[in-house]
Amino acid sequence: MKLIFGLIVLGVIAGAGYVRLAPSDVARWHQMPEMVTDQDLANGAMRVIAADAITFERLDAIIRATPRTHVIAGAPSEGMITYVTRSAVVGFPDYTTLRRAGDQLEIYGRLRFGKSDLGVNAARIDGWLMRLGQGG
Repeated sequence: MKLIFGLIVLGVIAGAGYVRLAPSDVARWHQMPEMVTDQDLANGAMRVIAADAITFERLDAIIRATPRTHVIAGAPSEGMITYVTRSAVVGFPDYTTLRRAGDQLEIYGRLRFGKSDLGVNAARIDGWLMRLGQGG
């Protein structure tokens, strides 16, 4: 019985280690779907707002100030940037890509592991937009 319990604990620790330490595949995550519209998805969320280059830079600063968030690819000067935000305890990664498309800003946040993010990405994006003065 102790052996089985020990193996279960070891499996949980290994799984948590993989989630926290698995590298991000930039080619997979630094991209956007062809069509981005305002919608909540089972595994994330999309938002589109009217924006210019200054708005892009302001939102980038807000996102970078978010705890446990860092850039994995891109820059505002390139017109597209992707961030990873990790949960506090286990370190589950969520990826958010921000793209300037003409006079709009497209935001696409999604999870890496699982099938449902339970609204976490929508709440995070909407919080950023509220700080920007674009949310409601």
